[in-house]
Amino acid sequence: MSKSGQPLTNEHYLNIQEDILFRMLRLLEGNPKLIQKELAQALNLSVGKAHYCVQALLDKGWVKMQKFHDSKRKRAYLYLLTPAGIAQKTAMTLRFLERKRAEYDRLQAEIESLQREIGSSAGGANEIDSVTRTHM
Repeated sequence: MSKSGQPLTNEHYLNIQEDILFRMLRLLEGNPKLIQKELAQALNLSVGKAHYCVQALLDKGWVKMQKFHDSKRKRAYLYLLTPAGIAQKTAMTLRFLERKRAEYDRLQAEIESLQREIGSSAGGANEIDSVTRTHM
């Protein structure tokens, strides 16, 4: 179930999965030394889910691992985006923006509808306008 109480569609589920991989690619591009526990914390995932996602990125060829020595850990890995990973991140960025713009438009329409609904009651429009302006 989604937050709105609607059942998740296959497309919605795939968008969620893509959003997680997209955010992981962004994090790794900015800090390739992140370990899976840190990725999990940053993305609010379990370590197991983070491992699964990292493995998916490796399997797709979007990320490669490179060993390096770290003063804190004897052996560590860098997660480096491959050229295919960089291209995929760009494509995912465009799709992410499209989804967020569509979500913004739906929210804007819902806000306007609620404002009209409240505006039909005496004095409600002024009250909702001041609340809306302070939160936007």
